[in-house]
Amino acid sequence: MDERITTLEQNGPPPQAAGVLYPGEVMHARLKPFGHRFTYRVFSLLVDIDRLAELSRMSWLMGVNRPGLASFHESDHVGTPGESLRVFADKLLAETGLARPAERVLLLAYPRIFGYVFNPISVYFCYDDAGALIALIYAVRNTFGGQHIYVSPIRPGELGPAGVRQTQAKRFHVSPFIGMDARYHFRVLPPGKTVRLRIHETENGEPLLAATFAGSARRLTTPDLGACLVKFPFLTLKIVVGIHWEALKLWLKGARFHASPKVAGSTQYSLPHGTEPDAVRK
Repeated sequence: MDERITTLEQNGPPPQAAGVLYPGEVMHARLKPFGHRFTYRVFSLLVDIDRLAELSRMSWLMGVNRPGLASFHESDHVGTPGESLRVFADKLLAETGLARPAERVLLLAYPRIFGYVFNPISVYFCYDDAGALIALIYAVRNTFGGQHIYVSPIRPGELGPAGVRQTQAKRFHVSPFIGMDARYHFRVLPPGKTVRLRIHETENGEPLLAATFAGSARRLTTPDLGACLVKFPFLTLKIVVGIHWEALKLWLKGARFHASPKVAGSTQYSLPHGTEPDAVRK
């Protein structure tokens, strides 16, 4: 993976299209109590949540709220059945105290492939009417059926030439081999020519885990999407199988096991200023 530093200026503005492909690479590296590292190739989809009808016309391979070889469904992301992504995002941002809804919201996530999807993390990029990034929303899922959403308005000092730097206390059980006394340190280059997500997890102030995704923008056309489907025909299934395979290897290495809390099937929220709604049943 290309680790050269890219600045916001070099990366350019967010794509103007209703949907963009970001083929790239995911890397996970556990740093203690022993080293464990793996990488795999993937592709993500960046969606303008207000232009889903336009997204559905970009390629016959892409279904929107309907079946397709690749598809995008609002129901995979919202907190309440039947809710639109725009209503969902507006509600989350309003609960943070932002005075006005975001003018534009872009969601970076895996699409369904042959009807199946699993998103370990999805990220919403929220912009004002001047095109400035005003908030990020990190939606984290685990393989036990739960979801936790961290809503993070951009605070003074968090947006610099290299992108966004934010921190959140861990509030949600993800890996059975990592406890809850940890913090996430997000390092994000918002989508432009490329997109880069870096999550550094620390425990008692010491580095524990690094996870990254870096992808380069490609147009969402039938040839380009078709090439991704040929190259990654079982993308989301591979992700779930890979998670369990790597967990088995960690267990065999002697990693300490942490039981999962009983929150399967629920969505939980972390909002700033201590305004945290109770978990809601999906």
